[in-house]
Amino acid sequence: MIKTTVSGPMHLGLPKAEPVPIEGCDVCGALTEQRRAARWVGDLSKVSDLNVEMRIHQGSCA
Repeated sequence: MIKTTVSGPMHLGLPKAEPVPIEGCDVCGALTEQRRAARWVGDLSKVSDLNVEMRIHQGSCA
């Protein structure tokens, strides 16, 4: 028999704070501008995707 319920309560944390662009980094600047534009049109899924992309980028350029 397949179990389809959770055995206990789920605990969700708060979302991570948005990454801050690294000063002088052109990639961070471009991602920040794309994030601003996505937020302006209400595309919060795109905002989230760009936050992930910026975190990944910052991990490789630091």
